[in-house]
Amino acid sequence: MPHHALPWRRRLLFTAACALLAFAHAQAHADTWPAKPIKVVVNFPPGGAADQIARAVSQPLQEALKQPVVIENRAGANGNVGGEAVARAPADGYTLLMSSGGMVSVNPHLYSRMSFDPAKDLVPVAAAARVLVFLVARPALPPTNVREFIAYLKANPGKLSYGSPGNGSSPHLAGEMFKSQAGVFALHVPYRGAAPALQDLLAGQIDYAFDPGIGLQQVRAGKLRLLAVGSPQRSPQFPDVPTLDEAGLRGFDADTVFGFYAPAGTPPEVVALLNAQINRALALPAVKERIASLGGEALPGSPAEFQRRAAADSQRFGALIRDRKIVAD
Repeated sequence: MPHHALPWRRRLLFTAACALLAFAHAQAHADTWPAKPIKVVVNFPPGGAADQIARAVSQPLQEALKQPVVIENRAGANGNVGGEAVARAPADGYTLLMSSGGMVSVNPHLYSRMSFDPAKDLVPVAAAARVLVFLVARPALPPTNVREFIAYLKANPGKLSYGSPGNGSSPHLAGEMFKSQAGVFALHVPYRGAAPALQDLLAGQIDYAFDPGIGLQQVRAGKLRLLAVGSPQRSPQFPDVPTLDEAGLRGFDADTVFGFYAPAGTPPEVVALLNAQINRALALPAVKERIASLGGEALPGSPAEFQRRAAADSQRFGALIRDRKIVAD
């Protein structure tokens, strides 16, 4: 045997030993995980869709994992503040992020510079829900259906205003998609979250909004008028309400997927365990009903499916952002 072959053999043995140790460490981590409370950072304010979905899933997750699951709201910069906090957290499975898909699919198109890269610094764990947006208006406005509403906007350019949870949020993008496809103009009023936008709509300070489901109770109470659904399909909650596609805005799709992420480098075994338990929680009637009350639908699936949906949304919304010249605050 040539004498120079020995170092290579040693190196191969060393590499194999390292891989075996790493596997054993990962397996041991998965066997002992979780050994302490898990924190779920919600990167939007309390009361919004992300917050409500996180709280619905956290209870059964806590019971399954036999550890407390603590929700922490860290809002700001369209989800970037909470997203960065999780991206910088230890990759041990004890810090998770619940976010709208917008932080991964939309924010890189909105911000010229971000302090982290969502696609590289976070890993998808599990989708939680497909969240629809609902075109709602204050009932005092004359139009009673979506076609009348579009005609009314065209007859009053710039006289109406609509609210959103902030620049670049999915309801804001829905609003811009609507203006672009309907050929209308209205003033955009950004808020710090969906809840304050809803409050001002109920108070008559703004005229309409694309609501991510938190205002549906007010629709049922007659305090808001539901005109259309910004989704390719009608909502099972409101089967008589048309989609914007049916109202003539062909291909209108403003749906987003909300879900859980972990810091990059989180052990795959832990991600797989979390994915299985979150999917299990999403199958529970109480969780499905909670998500349905927001007008959304539970969306169990694999991390790879979640990632593919995020990539498709990035292309779709990226094109809209460039076309409408939307920028972050």
